[in-house]
Amino acid sequence: MNVIKTPIEGLVIIEPRLFGDDRGYFFESFNQREFEREIGPVTFVQDNESKSCYGVIRGLHFQKGEHAQSKLVRVVKGAVLDVAVDIRPGSPTYGMHFAVELTGENHLQFFLPRGMAHGFSVLSEEAVFQYKCDNFYCRESEGAIAWDDPDLGIDWRIPKDKVILSEKDRNHPRLRDLE
Repeated sequence: MNVIKTPIEGLVIIEPRLFGDDRGYFFESFNQREFEREIGPVTFVQDNESKSCYGVIRGLHFQKGEHAQSKLVRVVKGAVLDVAVDIRPGSPTYGMHFAVELTGENHLQFFLPRGMAHGFSVLSEEAVFQYKCDNFYCRESEGAIAWDDPDLGIDWRIPKDKVILSEKDRNHPRLRDLE
């Protein structure tokens, strides 16, 4: 695997080695030994999958305190713009975001260390999104930031009139208003 660093410490793009021929392709989507050698020790305990249509924005979500989560995310089908925002207190990149397009064709993965708010927008007609977490979900510890926080200035690459949000994602605070 090829690890591509981003301007945010610990946040990396992973490009797997793809082996293709006239039958199709094969790649290792995860290898614990290689992951630990290249990125560091992480033990994933939960896998999740979502399916969404064009215009859906999910996020910006995070888990607080002892329930914080690192995530390894990828797209199996379709295309998303995946976004991470550094919300680690004292981080030199606090409040900075980084985005990468993940598709079923490019097979890129995005590793988000603990302390990142996470979200994605669906750029294709449909997208199947998978992610691993290194901590179990805890409803009481969930937090979120407004997807359209003007201080973050995220270009989700979806026209505002085409954005589809859950009721919950319509009412999150701005980053500067978090506790």
